Amino acid sequence: MFITNRMKQLFYDIFKEYPTDIYSAAGRVNLIGEHIDYCGGQVLPAALSLKCTVAVRKNGTNFMRIAATTIDDRVEIDLENTQNYKNLAWGNYQAGVADEMKKAGYKLIGCDILYDCTVPFGSGLSSSAAIEVVTAYTLAKLGGNKIDKVELAVISQRAENNYCGVNCGIMDQFASANGKKNYAVLLNCSNLDYVYVPLDLQNYVLVLANCNKPHNLRESKYNERRSEVEKTLEILQTKIKAENLSQVSVESVEKYKDLLGERLYRRAKHVTSECERVKKSVEALQSGNLERFGRLMYESHYSLKNDYEVTGKELDALVEGAEMQEGCIGSRMTGAGFGGCTVSIVKKNKIADFIKNVGEHYKSVIGYDASFYIADIEDGIID
Repeated sequence: MFITNRMKQLFYDIFKEYPTDIYSAAGRVNLIGEHIDYCGGQVLPAALSLKCTVAVRKNGTNFMRIAATTIDDRVEIDLENTQNYKNLAWGNYQAGVADEMKKAGYKLIGCDILYDCTVPFGSGLSSSAAIEVVTAYTLAKLGGNKIDKVELAVISQRAENNYCGVNCGIMDQFASANGKKNYAVLLNCSNLDYVYVPLDLQNYVLVLANCNKPHNLRESKYNERRSEVEKTLEILQTKIKAENLSQVSVESVEKYKDLLGERLYRRAKHVTSECERVKKSVEALQSGNLERFGRLMYESHYSLKNDYEVTGKELDALVEGAEMQEGCIGSRMTGAGFGGCTVSIVKKNKIADFIKNVGEHYKSVIGYDASFYIADIEDGIID
């Protein structure tokens, strides 16, 4: 990668030396397969052209000194005492990655890192995963460690789980580290087996719409949903053999509906039906049937709305607006929900109308503006 003059100068202004290297890791969009990664299901994310990029140099100390282009915070992390930074307002993700890498036996050396993130924060496009993965990759490279992108994704997930208190699955970090240009990643979250699925959008593009209601996973009901599906699995395991909820069939959920009760039944209904939608989506993409894939995206959103209850009026307004637009063949929330983004498949010659009309519909319903991005599918880690 090329270090821009802007990054080079800002790095010098902060650290009084020029950077020697530049790396990046991608944000991600999950095309379909939502809230099933932690249930052991298969998901279909892709890495985006929206990225977290770092300029870096070794500093000859035992400290990781970090800064960002968009905030004023400056943080020093003692690599001998990485466990001490969990309460940082900014920098805890980086400290958590360093802490998990130490536990895994990686050699860490002191460095200065400047972060520049074009993934909108709180958007559901995994800015946190991009920060974690690029930090892990940077520390691994500078320390002369063997690079295993799958392992770096797992370490990044552990940092978010154990250090930052967000009980997320592996999908975000995996896509950020292992995404491939013009491909989606079909990832089995129970064993990390994966294959690349060609993503030929033909005369369409992906349009991301940010509802501009930032979500915080720790404060949202994300962890509550995880506990609900864990309880659901415990109940079903008294009747059937299953290691995780993704192994349970739609028919079994219907059979034991009364045993689960209404709330847990609807959670299980979403998970099992979403697993089926992922399989059908891969078939649709492999056969070039974008219209079928788009219909499955709509089905996914309404399952997340009605059965999993993680959308909210903002995301619903964006999808409702998208459904009304000529040239849009599919739309759904992407990410954890409770705010963040939708992803829509829009015909190239209808992009301007789509953004104008969906934006107007959203503002009329919600009262403030949404933001729109046209993103390409790119590699996950770039150096």
